[in-house]
Amino acid sequence: MKVLFVLTYYRPHVSGLTLYVQRLAKALAAQGHQVTVLTSHYEKPFPYREELDGVTVVRVPVLFRVSKGAIMPTFWWTALRLIRQHDVVSVHLPQFEAGLMGVLCRLARRPMVLTYHCDLELPPGLFNRIVDRGIAAMNAVGGALADAIVAYTHDFANHSPFLRRFRDKVRVIPPPIDLPPATEEGLALMRQRIPADGRPIVGFAARFAAEKGVEHLLDAVPLMLEDLPDLHVAFAGQYQDVMCETVWQDCQPRIQRLSEHLTFLGVIPPAEMANFFTLCDALTVPSVNSTESFGLVQVEAMLCGTPSVASNLPGVREPVRMTGMGEVVPIADPEALAQALVRVIRNKDRYVRPREEIANRFSLDHTRSEYERLFADVKRPGPRHLSAGEAVRAPANPCEGSQPSQG
Repeated sequence: MKVLFVLTYYRPHVSGLTLYVQRLAKALAAQGHQVTVLTSHYEKPFPYREELDGVTVVRVPVLFRVSKGAIMPTFWWTALRLIRQHDVVSVHLPQFEAGLMGVLCRLARRPMVLTYHCDLELPPGLFNRIVDRGIAAMNAVGGALADAIVAYTHDFANHSPFLRRFRDKVRVIPPPIDLPPATEEGLALMRQRIPADGRPIVGFAARFAAEKGVEHLLDAVPLMLEDLPDLHVAFAGQYQDVMCETVWQDCQPRIQRLSEHLTFLGVIPPAEMANFFTLCDALTVPSVNSTESFGLVQVEAMLCGTPSVASNLPGVREPVRMTGMGEVVPIADPEALAQALVRVIRNKDRYVRPREEIANRFSLDHTRSEYERLFADVKRPGPRHLSAGEAVRAPANPCEGSQPSQG
């Protein structure tokens, strides 16, 4: 099968969306499928075309950017040419080109599958409101023209205005999890980078962005120090010069006051993340809005024996609720976050589940095989109907499934 993936940012950009597509594309290529990724040429040093892990990556020139969006005048022509060369097109939202991809796929008579990773929430302002409405309109066109739409969880699908609109097209496929195990050498090197000296460690694995809730974690640290005076917080991910973000600068007063309890590691290569998770006593995902829909890092941490404390957001709360490995707390509540993290650290053995139990719920092979089945389904001529339990249905009670885990 020839599969074309389309997304705005790909390697070496690091985000949950990028890792999702990278893992899936590589896994499909390893199964003998011909896989191409169409993305933006967002940095000058990158080649316009290259082979990565058996995947052909095609980058389209960027004229300029609007917020995180890339304006690419030649995108439509490159996309149409590639669409005609492939059997199925996998488009990953949010991206402005969703509607255009739907039209081009119809013109080329190729099926299109959308994967809806999260909602888009831009900063306040008239210009951003115009951009937001434009992207929403393009997403709506893409959804109307799509043959199927993938969501991570039923929880997020049942609460997302976009996914509820196209409920009969939605198929839930768990995200691809692929985490190399920790190594003794890697753990030793990571211990040198995190000066914790046996103290309890809270991990945070994400870039410094508004939706990540970094400020609420920083506000929770003084409260945790009352119970765990030797606590240390380790941040993995880009924290300076994050595109379109000022969180690092905005949080400087908090960071300076707590500097002896904080370590900023920057971006850690995926192959080394297991070493980071293994050293943490708890991971936290204190996200604040629906631009977060799951948090792949939660499952990765759980595979390493590290529980998670996550915000009570649709989708984000699901790893904890599905496994029981952690707690769910109210959104933007530093006190509740601090209390939950202290409980988890002090009673870690009560939360940890066997690695096999977590791995059985989430695996790259399962995700890959589900996509293969979906792609084969949309390739078949005639009407397509999702199997029982695959199509998303709205809960009878709008609040159904919204209660936090009791851990």
